Amino acid sequence: MSDISNGQERKEQSKLDLAEEKVRKVEIIISTVLRVGVLTSLTLVVVGLIVSFVHNSGSLVNSSVREKFYISRAYHFPHTLGAMFSGLSHFDGTSIIVLGLLLLVLTPVVRVAVSIFTFLYQKDGKFMIITGYVLAVLILSFFLGKTGG
Repeated sequence: MSDISNGQERKEQSKLDLAEEKVRKVEIIISTVLRVGVLTSLTLVVVGLIVSFVHNSGSLVNSSVREKFYISRAYHFPHTLGAMFSGLSHFDGTSIIVLGLLLLVLTPVVRVAVSIFTFLYQKDGKFMIITGYVLAVLILSFFLGKTGG
């Protein structure tokens, strides 16, 4: 009788270990997505700052150039994706910074999207539906924010 109960205990422990391993894999995937997103964003912002200062190095030493640079740059700040991509094609520092900030904003959204697939992998339909709803609300909020609705 004890051999049967030991076999059942080992089988149950094996199922628990497998479930814990799945959870660990999911946590690693999610933390990697967040870490890569934040580090890439930081890198883009720093590169954009360096490019901006290299292209306008006079603003570092001459206050009249600095004032003119910051005042004139306000009109060229990319407010749309098209303007950002146009600036990126010209290696504009401000556009690189905006890309970094956009990536920083999108990183948690990508994390939610990855979570849907991880819950699918874990066969957890309830959390997959809840996470899908959260992703839909996030995407809808971006569109409503853009249109002013």
